[in-house]
Amino acid sequence: MIGRLITENEITPMTNEIRTRTLVCLTGFMGSGKSTVARLLGRQIGWQHVDLDKRIQEAAEQSIPEIFAKRGEPEFRRIEHEQLTRILGEAAAQQKPRVVSLGGGTTAQPHNLTLLRQAGAILIWLQCPVEDLLKRIAHIQDRPLFRDEVSFRRLYQERLPFYELADYRVESNIEPLRVVEQIVALGIFPKVTA
Repeated sequence: MIGRLITENEITPMTNEIRTRTLVCLTGFMGSGKSTVARLLGRQIGWQHVDLDKRIQEAAEQSIPEIFAKRGEPEFRRIEHEQLTRILGEAAAQQKPRVVSLGGGTTAQPHNLTLLRQAGAILIWLQCPVEDLLKRIAHIQDRPLFRDEVSFRRLYQERLPFYELADYRVESNIEPLRVVEQIVALGIFPKVTA
């Protein structure tokens, strides 16, 4: 429902601890709005936005569908881990706050989740009902892991336990700027008010 405001009980900290850090990563299934929301959030709070999928494509000099088709998912995951390591290393070295949009399967790889935790990243899960996700990506042809509705739903269920490990959950089945407002309202950003 575009334009609907999220109520406070729909913004759920996945832990009881509220932390202020300078590395925030958005996770969620394909179509949940990670890249769009991260870009808008970064702009609003004055933080750098880094898109992991774009970094993977730049490093591989291929699109993600091409990587999957020509090299396979294991090679994609290797490049993903390598680029995530680089992004986190840059964040630590530069000491500049950043918002990172992760890939839909990034946190489903245990070694990536370990890296994110060691880097002190706050993970925010952009949760969206599977029916809404299907509507959002049904017309998109370049999603290598979207074959049909049955496999889509199965993959969503497989990844769900990993998304639930996030520090916060924000409903993302609304207009992206409203999602940004709700993330800012979490109170995890220094000197940023809702």
